[in-house]
Amino acid sequence: MNEAKNEPKGTGMERIKAAAQTLTELRHTGRFIARLPDHCRPQSTDDALKIHERTIKIMGEVGGYKCSVPRGERTAVVAPIFAATISSAGPYAVLPASPESVDTARIEPEIAFVIGHDLPPRDTPYTEREIRAAIKETRLVLEILASRYNDSKAVPFVEQLADCISNQGLFIGPVVTHDIDATLNEIPLTIERTDTTPAQTVKTHHGHHPDGHPLLPLFWLANFQAARGMGLRAGQIVTTGSYAGAVDVPLNAPLRVVFGELGEISVESRARQQ
Repeated sequence: MNEAKNEPKGTGMERIKAAAQTLTELRHTGRFIARLPDHCRPQSTDDALKIHERTIKIMGEVGGYKCSVPRGERTAVVAPIFAATISSAGPYAVLPASPESVDTARIEPEIAFVIGHDLPPRDTPYTEREIRAAIKETRLVLEILASRYNDSKAVPFVEQLADCISNQGLFIGPVVTHDIDATLNEIPLTIERTDTTPAQTVKTHHGHHPDGHPLLPLFWLANFQAARGMGLRAGQIVTTGSYAGAVDVPLNAPLRVVFGELGEISVESRARQQ
């Protein structure tokens, strides 16, 4: 990312750097703010994506992405997931869901795709067949959420986007062995707390994928990243939208998330020490 020259103080690259630094510090400390300060608020989707790029320089390796198919004014719905925040072993240390919910974590049950070989930048778009061929594995996952804002819904989408759309991390569950075309549009979900007898049901939901099918966001992302000169790399994991929205679950308690006949994830979230 090239730094612009001869820009007035508080604009351009200085604004991008300040926003990325602020959001990264909040990510590490677990504090919340109402909004980014005036001098570093993103003014456009391009600003928010540049904040991502700067945050990556601070946080380190990208292990994957979250994404959805863009709609209306939301011309890019994508955020990096940092490798250090991706795990497949519990307990998973998380920040509370919000300032008012210090005893709860916030999760989204999703389907994700592990990339098996690079999809590098190129001039022509990738076909759906090429993108499918690049998928190594399909996985059940839980996206772990924690906005850096007091109330993420109260800020404009470009500020949510700059904040990696509230991503805190990703917990990776088992491989999905079913046919990905026939089974992934709708999934019945059950979330249980398993430290009681019988297990206590936290939520049941007849899950629908928000974009109709989890492959559709992946198709969009592969070409979006390629057009930006970034591409996707082997080993990265792409998660593509929740079947149940955001669900608040108890911290410091074992959970089982059942994805119909596809399988289940068992995990315990622990409050992260500051």
